[in-house]
Amino acid sequence: MYFIANWKMYGNLSSLNSLDKVIKFSKSKEINKGRLIYCPPYTLISSFSKKFQNCQIGIGAQNCHENDDYGPHTGFINPRMLKNIGAQFVIIGHSENRKKGENDSLINLKIKSALKAKLKVIFCIGETLIEKKRKKTRLILSRQIKNGLKNIKNNSNIFIAYEPVWAIGTGIIPKSNDLLKTVEFIKNKFKKKKPRVLYGGSVSSENIKNLKKINNIDGYLIGGASQNSKKFIDIVKKTYS
Repeated sequence: MYFIANWKMYGNLSSLNSLDKVIKFSKSKEINKGRLIYCPPYTLISSFSKKFQNCQIGIGAQNCHENDDYGPHTGFINPRMLKNIGAQFVIIGHSENRKKGENDSLINLKIKSALKAKLKVIFCIGETLIEKKRKKTRLILSRQIKNGLKNIKNNSNIFIAYEPVWAIGTGIIPKSNDLLKTVEFIKNKFKKKKPRVLYGGSVSSENIKNLKKINNIDGYLIGGASQNSKKFIDIVKKTYS
């Protein structure tokens, strides 16, 4: 079970002190078989990597440039640069970035570039509230998977993160039966090796008791709650209690 902390545009060097509790927890038996992964802003990846040197917590980035080589791209960071400062994972296709203009073909290029740099990809997909109301969820997810993973034959280093856009930051999560069927639908889009499918969207220590009952979910992409060490630890503990 994977627990991925997406810190978004939060955190600074003083945030490192808040990780001590999580590091201690990661070495305890309470974590069971859970795997913790932090995706802080670019500015903190190197510091987090050093902080987690003596434990099993993974490090990821929240996005990357589509070019796997260096070049005149002011303000951007490519996957090779991320790998060089300690990143092992990268989130690609998050709805907040899609909203700013990332389309499926650009996301496809980013995924290819990240895989080439030997990064594991957390590939986000999800429908908007309007698309959900129009019963287009499966159509949208199918298109995002097909186009986002075009010409990628090996998906062993790709996680699919199902994040309904209408659930992110709203406190609302899908109905259990709907989520179960959606995760099953996503996995069935792959004929050979089924990918690990995570759920993201307002995951909290309050609703994890309901989410953990959905037995085909392989982990969680956690936003706001992951910035608080106690809340993040509580989510993991309640997953196994």
